[in-house]
Amino acid sequence: MTIGGFALGAALPLFAAAPALTDVKVFPADVNLRTRHDRQSIVVQATYADGVTRDVTAQASYALGNKALAKLDQAILAPLADGTTELRVTFSGKTLVVPVKVEKSQEEPPISFLNDVMPVFTKAGCNTGGCHGSSRGKDGFRLSLFGYDPDGDHFRLTREFIARRVNLAVPEESLLLEKATNKVPHTGGDRLKEGDELYRTLLAWLKAGAPKDAPGVARIVRLEVNPAQSVLEGTGEAQQLSARAFYSDGTDRDVTRLTAFMSNNDVAVKVTDTGRAIAGVRGEAFITARFEDQAAGVQVLSIPKGLNFTWPAVAETNYIDTAVNAKLRKLRIAPSELSDDATFLRRVFLDITGTLPTADDARKFLADSSPKKRAAVIDDLLGRREFTDLWVMRWAELLQIRSADQQVLMSAKSAVQYFDWLEEQIAANVPVDQMVRSLITATGPSFENPAANFYKIERDTLKLTENAAQAFMGVRIQCAQCHNHPFDRWTMNDYYSFAAFFAQIGRKPGEDPRETIITNSGGGGVKHPVGGKDMAPKFLGGPQPEIAKGADRRQVLADWLTSPQNPYFARNVANIVWAHFFGKGIVDPIDDIRVSNPPSNPALLDQLAAKLTAYRYDFRALIRDICNSRTYQLSAVANATNAGDDINFSKSAVRRIRAEVLLDALSDVTGAAEKIRGLPQGGRAVEIADGRTSNYFLTTFGRATRETPCSCEVKMEPNLSQALHLLNGEAVNAKVVSGGLVKKRLKEGRTPPEIIEELYLRVFTRLPTATEKEKLQAFFGEGKNPETVLNDLFWSLLNAKEFVFNH
Repeated sequence: MTIGGFALGAALPLFAAAPALTDVKVFPADVNLRTRHDRQSIVVQATYADGVTRDVTAQASYALGNKALAKLDQAILAPLADGTTELRVTFSGKTLVVPVKVEKSQEEPPISFLNDVMPVFTKAGCNTGGCHGSSRGKDGFRLSLFGYDPDGDHFRLTREFIARRVNLAVPEESLLLEKATNKVPHTGGDRLKEGDELYRTLLAWLKAGAPKDAPGVARIVRLEVNPAQSVLEGTGEAQQLSARAFYSDGTDRDVTRLTAFMSNNDVAVKVTDTGRAIAGVRGEAFITARFEDQAAGVQVLSIPKGLNFTWPAVAETNYIDTAVNAKLRKLRIAPSELSDDATFLRRVFLDITGTLPTADDARKFLADSSPKKRAAVIDDLLGRREFTDLWVMRWAELLQIRSADQQVLMSAKSAVQYFDWLEEQIAANVPVDQMVRSLITATGPSFENPAANFYKIERDTLKLTENAAQAFMGVRIQCAQCHNHPFDRWTMNDYYSFAAFFAQIGRKPGEDPRETIITNSGGGGVKHPVGGKDMAPKFLGGPQPEIAKGADRRQVLADWLTSPQNPYFARNVANIVWAHFFGKGIVDPIDDIRVSNPPSNPALLDQLAAKLTAYRYDFRALIRDICNSRTYQLSAVANATNAGDDINFSKSAVRRIRAEVLLDALSDVTGAAEKIRGLPQGGRAVEIADGRTSNYFLTTFGRATRETPCSCEVKMEPNLSQALHLLNGEAVNAKVVSGGLVKKRLKEGRTPPEIIEELYLRVFTRLPTATEKEKLQAFFGEGKNPETVLNDLFWSLLNAKEFVFNH
């Protein structure tokens, strides 16, 4: 079988006979047992040369250094006496040593409402949106969604209806337990089994008097789930997951049994209540784990057992190819062959400059025999003005550059000044981190410092906070305004603490009513809606900084936002750039980075972010790496292994050309300039400064209105209205006629075959095939007007999918 010019049968096999064991890992890498009832489960994972992983916990052998300190039963460690020892884990000749520390082994810890009882409600599904966690509760009882308000939950359980939900005299007869076990009719059925661990936890809390935690109780700060990645071979193959919580007092504990697990693809991999991931059909899934207000997740791949596959000997140009191919090997997917020169040239022109190559560009490139010609054209395009225009448009969408109905809020003049400032930044190749710092810290009159318009576009503190998080970190925190995010780690505390950075922005009018002067007011704050506490500024997913009274909080935020300490900024920019060239982000949608929407290739995204940081945020350098990679230059033609793959970049994606670029391409190819409001005759659609400026063509093809920073504003899906507009509207036909290209070439003495060749090069960046030439020649019969025939051909080429799509 031949795929992409090479014989799969001749390729080097991934493994010969039985794959060799390459690695063994034990989770956790260290064990800390604290207090009498603490437990720690042990998970052992083996990795083989073919990339497959296996849960070998049951097959491994274990030896405790000092059996007087701890006991091991079915891979679960329990404390006996205080001290330190080690656990030696051996599998197939490989031995790993796990340090074990035991403290307070005879102490009975007081039960905690926050750390012991609240997780029961999450694990049992009681505080989800479909149950008591809904805004109105269920059947007269309400809990905070995923436990964002533990104090309120404690009140509603113990004080809202005295002696109704809890019975401290006879705890076993508490309505809380009898409803949960369905002894008393319960809409949700039995959520607990009498005597199980969750039941015993609630009963112990009730027997203790249903206490509320004392001030200063340790709070969870991080949730860790392992193994981070598993490759399961064969339906039914399983991997046990381990969840570990880390607390503010420096302690940790195994919370696997109290963690709620969820798979985003049950068909490929389902997960049990106990955290056991089980392979199904071929595919991949991300398992999200939630404990208290924390969420984390792991990737699990499922492949058929005994799949007859050999990895083809494909070249790897750079780190991008290495990371992409590493995952493809695990999935048993071979990448497509390289695209031909004509396809590559058209693709790279559209992606880097938003233009089509001219007929002369195409002829020159196709005739060039240099092995470095692709790299040379990439370098040339990165230096063109059209590159700047395209990325100014992209950033203008993120920054929502558009005028407002009320000119005093955001005038057309301000929008143009803001757009021009952005163009200056990108044309000068100002590093992205510096550009964002200028926006976050912008101060002064907006006419003098157009970056200050960032604070004119949106004046509501909370919406401004959401926009900044989404544009610069790729994170949607809107859900956390009202409750803890149901599918991410963000809590209401995170939301309002981050908003506090924007709470002291001062705005006052300039001499011109269209101008606004941005200042640091030095006062003001954000109050938490639950309890009314004034929230101190805290980095999103980071620490709480020390900020002097009256200091500009935005400066502190800008320092952190663009620093290596922020794990989101570089990854977000790298993901935005990647998505532009592949039509899909490594995290997709690109501005929805969350635990339950993980990167399809975490190693690739990490490397792109690291490179961007190493390049000092010169995104041109990152684009050069991307376009020079073999991955970017792959054909869109699928092979037998990757036909169903659309997330692992094993082939090029066929993408409809975006609205502005398509309109400009029609104008360039036909020679008929477009008149766009606010631009001179011949101005390009990508140069439109104001998001409110549009026309029927741009609206039909999904141009962003820039009302939000959401990537969803740009509509790339083809639809019937677009097809009808090209076929029946004036967009194509009028431009073919008014451009007069065919008439000009006939006057110059060009023959129909020569003109056909030029039309194909202009529209498709390729020459017509012999079959196409033969079929077209039949239209030039006796009595036929060559101009009419050629114009009809021109029209038909511009309506072809090959023109409208980038492939």
